[in-house]
Amino acid sequence: MLLVIDYQMGNVGSILNMLKKIGCPARVSRDPQEIRQAEKLILPGVGAFDAGMRNLSDLGLIEVLNARVRQDRTPLLGICLGMQLFSRRSEEGVLPGLGWIEAETKAFSFAGTDQRLKIPHMGWNTVAIKPGEALFEPMPPDPRFYFVHSYHVVCAHAEHVAAVTHYGIDFCSALRCGNICGVQFHPEKSHKYGMQLLANFCRADG
Repeated sequence: MLLVIDYQMGNVGSILNMLKKIGCPARVSRDPQEIRQAEKLILPGVGAFDAGMRNLSDLGLIEVLNARVRQDRTPLLGICLGMQLFSRRSEEGVLPGLGWIEAETKAFSFAGTDQRLKIPHMGWNTVAIKPGEALFEPMPPDPRFYFVHSYHVVCAHAEHVAAVTHYGIDFCSALRCGNICGVQFHPEKSHKYGMQLLANFCRADG
């Protein structure tokens, strides 16, 4: 069973509806026991970094998530803020992140460029995929996804970057580190390519 974690920071209903549409059995829960029993996990998120970390802590979910992700190697997909929480810290707040990825979450900065782009980055944009990244199979080289964010993850190791998007600068729009993967865009709002990505995650072995 795939479990969407409800920590009061994301539109879990939209994700659940998309999963139902593609035939992937899933449920929404914040119960630690159900998280322990899940075969795969999705950590969504919309909002501020510190609020996300505070909610995970207040709900008593950090310990069980650490056990499932680090010890059990449970497949995990982070979406938007959910992906940012994988990092060690964020320029948006002061609380430490989950630290599952050697990365930091940083605000968009166009210093040194002639770009004068609006923040947040909002709307459709293409994604340049690392060759062989199974999360995006079988898609064309530059599929389009829907973004809404003011911060982006900067990975310490290039091999963890699964896809890149350009918005004034090139930034990591998807990452993978073993059983952990994340996307900065919203697959639940991204029509056919979002459906394909979620189906790939649901149906992948391990």
